[in-house]
Amino acid sequence: MKELRARYDMTQAELAGIVGVRRETIVHMEKGTYNPSLRLAHAVSKALHTSVDGLFTFEEDI
Repeated sequence: MKELRARYDMTQAELAGIVGVRRETIVHMEKGTYNPSLRLAHAVSKALHTSVDGLFTFEEDI
């Protein structure tokens, strides 16, 4: 996520504003310590011009 954001010369605060969350939420998403809702994941992927699958990895619990 951080790399895509940098590609579009977008700050964490700018991305947060576009998707309607606080900057801290973006920080935690980039660190992998926050699992976004499907709605937020879709909004972020749309803002970064990629798919949800292209932005996030899903690991199945076994």
